[in-house]
Amino acid sequence: MGDARRTDDEQAARWNGASGRAWVEAQAVMDEVLRPYEDLLLEAVSVEHARRVLDVGCGTGSTTLAVARRLGPAGRCVGIDISEAMITAARARVGRAGAPADFIRADAQEHPFEPAAFDTVISRFGVMFFSDSVRAFANLRRAVRDGGELRFIAWRDAAENPFMTTAERAAAPLLPDLPARRPDQPGQFAFADQDRVHGILAESGWAGIGIRPVDVDCSLPESELVPYFTRFGPVGQMLPEVDENTRAQVVETVRAAFDPFVQGAEVRFTGACWLVGARA
Repeated sequence: MGDARRTDDEQAARWNGASGRAWVEAQAVMDEVLRPYEDLLLEAVSVEHARRVLDVGCGTGSTTLAVARRLGPAGRCVGIDISEAMITAARARVGRAGAPADFIRADAQEHPFEPAAFDTVISRFGVMFFSDSVRAFANLRRAVRDGGELRFIAWRDAAENPFMTTAERAAAPLLPDLPARRPDQPGQFAFADQDRVHGILAESGWAGIGIRPVDVDCSLPESELVPYFTRFGPVGQMLPEVDENTRAQVVETVRAAFDPFVQGAEVRFTGACWLVGARA
């Protein structure tokens, strides 16, 4: 229990610190990078059976807003995220849009949702960070009515997503203290193992589990590449702690490592993910 509590505290500190601020600052760019995944998730949501939708790990609210627009005035989408900065940004954007959406700043693993309050739970890359995934998905199961649905997208293995690890591989010789990713710990690739994901969902009370691989073509303006890798991932976390000379070396080295993905004014890559579905 102590390890789980430490992990929860670390995640809260991360997403209420530099990582959360980075996502808010890069909101417009990252929304476009991740738009294909958002569209994929929207296609997987049955509007006929979903009027009350919960968006887990909603971040700055792009997917929440998209679902709310799709549901129209007869529906409601609620986003939940642990990051105060991102929830504040999400509320502001939805307020401007006048969409039927609300937001909760809380940990979805522990939040006391009203039982059977939702028809559908969705997430775009927001469910890989729980310290106790079985407990988290059991909590989400209680929040969904019988017959309700779960739909989420999670990354597959790091080896299948070379773009995502280019920065840390290139920077490793210059940053010996760079934190290593561990697939058995909460993080981007925590749901890489299909069998593990199936086991988590089954143990937490979900049925009708379906997991299929999807490869998605993504793009990023070349002008945003350096801001991207200096903000996000292990390199982005480490750079604020190093001296200016080391930072300059890292930026130069890492930028060169991304050359295979650069095509003119665009950076193009394929994202390998799982599209996961289950039934309550």
